[in-house]
Amino acid sequence: MPETAATRDAYGKTLERMGERYPEIVALDADLSESTRTIWFAKKFPERFFQMGIAEQDMIATAAGLASAGKVPFASSFAIFASRAWEQVRNLLCRAEINVNLCLTHTGISVGEDGASAQALEDIAAFRVLPNMRIIVPADDIETVGVIEFLAADRNGPTYVRLGRSKTPRIHAQDYKFVFGKASVPREGKDIAIIACGVMVGKAMEATEILAAEGIEARVINMSTIKPIDADTIIAASKEIGKIVTAEEHSIIGGLGGAVAEVLAENAPCSMKRVGTRDTFGESGTPDELLEKYGLQPHHIAAAAKSLL
Repeated sequence: MPETAATRDAYGKTLERMGERYPEIVALDADLSESTRTIWFAKKFPERFFQMGIAEQDMIATAAGLASAGKVPFASSFAIFASRAWEQVRNLLCRAEINVNLCLTHTGISVGEDGASAQALEDIAAFRVLPNMRIIVPADDIETVGVIEFLAADRNGPTYVRLGRSKTPRIHAQDYKFVFGKASVPREGKDIAIIACGVMVGKAMEATEILAAEGIEARVINMSTIKPIDADTIIAASKEIGKIVTAEEHSIIGGLGGAVAEVLAENAPCSMKRVGTRDTFGESGTPDELLEKYGLQPHHIAAAAKSLL
């Protein structure tokens, strides 16, 4: 069995380490630092940590001001609660292309027992529509480390990093190098292409084993950068294979599936299926129970693939 780790833990550890390298990095949180793991940065650099309370709009505005003064802010909360600051993200960060990193945790239904009010299933869509906003959804802890290291040094405008609560399987080797805007291919195949992000990359890898038992070779594409999306890799999969399944722990409306469909419709149309939640809110339950009920387990991905074959 592969090792497992939570992407939020990798974020907290890497942010603390980057704080040592870059004294201009500051962290902000909206009263959830223990859960988002910014508490590790706060303990090491208390003078560079800002606990904003349950005031996400103020947090974004303060982060914008700090960035304007030369700091490199990493602002964190649960993704669903940060959505109440959408106007501030739009007007203060995106319109001015201010370098603030929104590292938001507890995304998708794998949040589990906290229920529908805490499960962000619309966040990619909400942020993807904003001009100048970049979106990254790491597949595992190794990729999360690379993402945070990249953002600590990059500093080219607002970025949303989508992080999870639960431990997920490690997909990448320790020497994996994250490249912004470029998909990776952890498994090759010629019969079907599965384009996934976040926790669903691991589910897609498991789905390939189900398919392989039936003689079906599936290519897995880790589309960790959702915006700007790697159109070249999507178009190549369409032209080489002609059958694509997308898998995301998010609504199929406006998320990864929608982004891939847009690329295909304008450049290389092919048969496709979208695996994700379907115009619905979540509910309380264990992560595995919810992933099963909402159709996000490996056998659901495999079934979608077989339906195209």
